[in-house]
Amino acid sequence: MEQVDRYIETLKNWQEESRQLRRICLECGLEETYKWRHPCYAHKGKNIVIIHGFKDHSALLFFKGSLLKDSENILIQQTEHVQSQRQLRFTTVQQILDLEALIKAYIFEAVEVEKAGLKVKKKKTSDFEVPEELTRAFKENPELETAFKVLTPGRQRGYLIFFGNAKQAKTRERRIAKYTPAILAGKGHEER
Repeated sequence: MEQVDRYIETLKNWQEESRQLRRICLECGLEETYKWRHPCYAHKGKNIVIIHGFKDHSALLFFKGSLLKDSENILIQQTEHVQSQRQLRFTTVQQILDLEALIKAYIFEAVEVEKAGLKVKKKKTSDFEVPEELTRAFKENPELETAFKVLTPGRQRGYLIFFGNAKQAKTRERRIAKYTPAILAGKGHEER
């Protein structure tokens, strides 16, 4: 796929790692697409894995990685708030080659998870704590609360996590003030 070729060619780091991960995905019979500015691999239209390059590592992200057995305990949850996805991380081509059989086994397991129609049981938005600064902002600006409740559950969770992760009340207040226009416009915190 031309977009994937261009993606790999423009990488400053992890070109060969990405080529090897791509080869492995294709050898597993996955369909190659290009989504979210990254090579994405699917089975019958259902996303299975995506290739990412980060500063310190390249990664193969499994969309439903939390449902995999992970018998080798090598899948990584990027942050505590990531509910479904898990990564295999690599810093050398040799690591990929050494783990090739295992990577393929994980990919085939991920395909079976998708074929079985398994779903990740995600926390509901109501399970996330609403920072008191946001509750205050809602009282001061009822339009903000209405706009927040109209957001998709994912956007609501994104804001609750983003606001709640700030350690100091002043930082939470600044974030809420800064992102109020985005909430009122129906956008997520990464879409401003």
